[in-house]
Amino acid sequence: MPELPEVEVTRRRLAEHLVARRIRAVHTTADSYLFITPPNELRRRLRGREVASLDRLGKYLIAGLDNGGRLVIHLGMTGQLFCALASSVRLLSATTRQALTPDAQQVFRPDEHTHLRLIFEDDGPEVYLRDVRKFGKLLLLAPGEEHERLTRLGPDALEASGERLFRATRKRQVAIKQLLLDQTLLAGVGNIYADEALFLSGVRPGRRAARVTRRECDRLAKEVRRVLRRSIETGGSSIRDYITPDGTDGSYQLERHVYARAGEPCFDCGSSIRKRVVAQRGTHYCPTCQT
Repeated sequence: MPELPEVEVTRRRLAEHLVARRIRAVHTTADSYLFITPPNELRRRLRGREVASLDRLGKYLIAGLDNGGRLVIHLGMTGQLFCALASSVRLLSATTRQALTPDAQQVFRPDEHTHLRLIFEDDGPEVYLRDVRKFGKLLLLAPGEEHERLTRLGPDALEASGERLFRATRKRQVAIKQLLLDQTLLAGVGNIYADEALFLSGVRPGRRAARVTRRECDRLAKEVRRVLRRSIETGGSSIRDYITPDGTDGSYQLERHVYARAGEPCFDCGSSIRKRVVAQRGTHYCPTCQT
């Protein structure tokens, strides 16, 4: 699932293909739970609009329009936002890849999973939103309109504060990882980076939040910021579906300490990395380095 780093990398690299371009036409798939704003309304209201800005709030991308409206995009679990110049085997199913030559695998053509296709007046590359599982979201806000999906979000996780985290943990019996995944506390942290930050802080994911000390909260906030920034530097984590807007993979997955490494040795102590379920999420940790 794309988390803050993947969304931020997407924002930075997609901006040149989106900002200051006027939309000539909009193609969508049929109405589904991906569309908070119905597709026919999305097509009508986006046509003729110029994209003035591209910002991020937590895991949400927000395209500001020339009339003051905002197109809000959430990539969900398998969403891919990219321009027509992109090529990647991650854009093709295993079945499709088997039916194509290696050269043909590098060419993407909009398919039934391409739920939004933006065509511009300058005839430059189109921009696509593709989502196989349709857990992403598309929402078009009128000028001045707010929505609870944005207003309920806490501070951006790149500004994570040990003091805010410590206050949130007091008298809380939930696991500390569950608290980190709460988007109203910190916007942008997901499963990968929660596991990584907890490892670097020496805190077990399942420990009750109330038992995490002030010093540990300070360290945890610092490590949250550090792993997110490092992932942005390396282009994010391409573990399953995620690609950057030009079709390339991120490389933070090559630096993971614990996430998706169950059964492998800890780089620090050699103990076998374990996996358990915390907050209904597969969770990875070192039983020796984390207490």
